[in-house]
Amino acid sequence: MAQNNAEEVRRMAFRRNNRTVLQTINVMREDYTQLECVADALESTVTLNDVTDCVNYLTESGYIKLRIRSSHTAVADLADAEFSMLEAKLTAKGIQLLNGSIDDPCIRR
Repeated sequence: MAQNNAEEVRRMAFRRNNRTVLQTINVMREDYTQLECVADALESTVTLNDVTDCVNYLTESGYIKLRIRSSHTAVADLADAEFSMLEAKLTAKGIQLLNGSIDDPCIRR
């Protein structure tokens, strides 16, 4: 029973963290946001590992797009470059999600 409760807490935290990371990236709106800045801004509430998990999920789901800061080269996957080299921006789908036009079971409303 305790394992089920721990798993449910983990799932709820993942959903909440995905929303928080998405909202933090959206602060800059039309500009890209450095992932390190996102992690720094959230360090008191979301661990770096959790931010990384969220960025991975949000990228794989098409809610954010990533690029290398120095060259502005788009990367398709978080594993394509060092976290510290990347910046992110919401896609149209990410904006739709934040505006309530679409739902995702892994992102808190």
